[in-house]
Parts: sequence; structure tokens; C-alpha cells
Amino acid sequence: MANTIEQGADNKILKRVRGKGRGSIVFQSDFADCGTPSAIKSAFHRLYTEQLLLRLAHGIYYYPKEDKELGLGVVYPSVEEIAMAIAKRDKAKIVPMGAYALHRLGLSTQVPMNVVFLTSGAPRRINVGTGRGILFKHSSAGKNFAYRSELMMLIVTAMRAIGKEKLSDDETSRLKGMLERISESDFEHDIKLAPAWVRKILMSE
Repeated sequence: MANTIEQGADNKILKRVRGKGRGSIVFQSDFADCGTPSAIKSAFHRLYTEQLLLRLAHGIYYYPKEDKELGLGVVYPSVEEIAMAIAKRDKAKIVPMGAYALHRLGLSTQVPMNVVFLTSGAPRRINVGTGRGILFKHSSAGKNFAYRSELMMLIVTAMRAIGKEKLSDDETSRLKGMLERISESDFEHDIKLAPAWVRKILMSE
């Protein structure tokens, strides 16, 4: 009887995962209606063992997508895609911080091993592979999540990460050049959320 129950959980989970499509990030907690906690845990372990799902971190799995055109094998999700999936599950907002914000804007070629996000949700650390991780730092400051333009949010975050005294003329020029891609209405809304020194630099001629 136990095997029948376990097989039922396997089939329910796999059917739903396939419905999401390859490249989907899924969580054990999303399948609470597919069986008992023990049956779900066992089902995910079997699907992982059979390589139908890949484990990205504790309780976080990936329905693998493969690069068939170039034959490069499994295309893994980026750290940010994993972070976005976690935020969506938790109904939280996140903002990239520090070195990762610089990388996103092309101001740094180095991808940090540990990516930091501010979150409106619970603080936590997610280990993703050997030595890599995602760190969520809780912030109750609503303005951190109030930007209309993601690009504007990244520009302000990057400037804060570099610091007023260390911001070079080249970096300033490049960041101000990016403002052309932000609509006037979004800029007028978002600039009010930035620190005074950031506003002064971005609004200067």
C-alpha cells in the first residue's frame, strides 16, 4: 500500500512539474497537496535520483533544460533566477546589492560567489553548489522596493555600493548614460527615493 501511495505522489509531482515546462525551478513546499510530507520528500528524492529533477539547494529543484542546438548539456539557472523564484514563492520583493549590482550594470566583470539581496521577506542564506550562496538581508525600508524602474534601482544601488568618495568620473559617466533608457516619468518618481548625494550627481549636467 505504501508503494502505491508513493508512486501516486511521484506521478502527481512529475505531471505538475512537466506542466510548468523545462527550465522551471520548483520547491518541495509547492506540492503539499500531493501527499504526506514524508511521501513528497521521498518522491523528490526518487525523481532526483532518476535525474528527472536536479537539486539546486535544500528543498529547491530544477526541471532541467538542455542546450540541444550547441550540445552544451544542461542550461542551469542563474543565481538571480533562483533568488527571483524564492522571492516569488515567499511573495517578497528583492533588490540586488553590492558587487552583484555592479556586475549587472557591467561595471564589474567579476561574478561574486555570494550574491546579496535586500528582501522584504525573511532573512536567510541559501547554499547553491560548492562555495556559492544567496544571502537575503531583511529591510523594512519600503523605499528600497518602491522603484518603478529596475535599471534606476540598480544604478542607485551600485552608486551606494561604490560610495560617494570612490565613485570615478568614468563610472559616473557610464551610469548617467544609462539614464537615457529610463522613461521621464519613472525617473522623476525614482530619483526622489535616492540618497541626496546620488540625486545631486544624477541630476547634474
